Amino acid sequence: VRSMDKLKQLIADEQPGINAVLQRLTDELPPMSRPVARHIFMAGGKRVRPLLTLFFGRLLGCHSDAVYEVGCAVEMLHAATLLHDDILDNATMRRGKPTAHTRFNPGLVIMAGDAMLAKAVHLVSAYGDARLTASLSQAVLETAEGQIAECANIRNISLPYADYEAIIRGKTAWLLRTSCELGAIFAKADDTSIQAAGTFGEELGMAFQLVDDAIDFSPASVTGKPSGGDLVEGKMTPPIHFYLKSLEGDAYDSFYEGFITGNFSKDDLACHASAIGQSEGIAQTRELAAKHVENALSALNPMPDCEEKVLLATMAKYILARAH
Repeated sequence: VRSMDKLKQLIADEQPGINAVLQRLTDELPPMSRPVARHIFMAGGKRVRPLLTLFFGRLLGCHSDAVYEVGCAVEMLHAATLLHDDILDNATMRRGKPTAHTRFNPGLVIMAGDAMLAKAVHLVSAYGDARLTASLSQAVLETAEGQIAECANIRNISLPYADYEAIIRGKTAWLLRTSCELGAIFAKADDTSIQAAGTFGEELGMAFQLVDDAIDFSPASVTGKPSGGDLVEGKMTPPIHFYLKSLEGDAYDSFYEGFITGNFSKDDLACHASAIGQSEGIAQTRELAAKHVENALSALNPMPDCEEKVLLATMAKYILARAH
């Protein structure tokens, strides 16, 4: 509990510094893009990605404030993907605030997202280490690939688990991988440490998405958003997969038909979302996440013992404890 309190305190302490850098980077964007960037950053967020860059930088011996800037490049990339994501998903709310494309012209939002991507890559390129630029541009590529694969597999009820893993590795885990990797590269760590930092981030990201998929079926009273969003959008996630396997006969046929056509009635959706939320599949999905957290902790193990190492391990364990 003490290390959890310490982590929460540190996250709170680091927020103003991170937000100040994001503010400055937003002011450096082309004028038309700035209101969109401000909108997404003002919606808040824990700034997990810059924190990972910061922690790995310090863990591996870099105490320069410039590491904030590198971490914020990842956050800018992340924010750009959220802008694009919300348009793809037709989402109207993010973190309890209206999404950017409901306030601004969607075309402008897409272009502002592109400007933010370019800004992020340009920012790290200024440090003159080609590995930083390669790592960040790879993240842009992998994230786009993950999103494309997800779109291509909407309502694919027979999506193999390996394909699901490839989707979430791209759309969620790779950016966390890059956050950790950039901190290690910036600290001039050896290749083994850079690789281990990347593995930690990727495994953390896989666990995070799996827990997120389980939380999607928590009651709205807990999460503050409607239960079963993935069911509505036709995303084949592990809780849905395990639930489908538990159905037989007419119940199976009816669910199968509703999922692939997207023609669930409102009552059917509520009924299925509630059943999935109470099913064994939620615990099974969290078990899959726990394996990834174990892998993350194994990657962290050989790293130097210090406060940041403890905080990173706490962060990994916190993911499993998340209820909303």
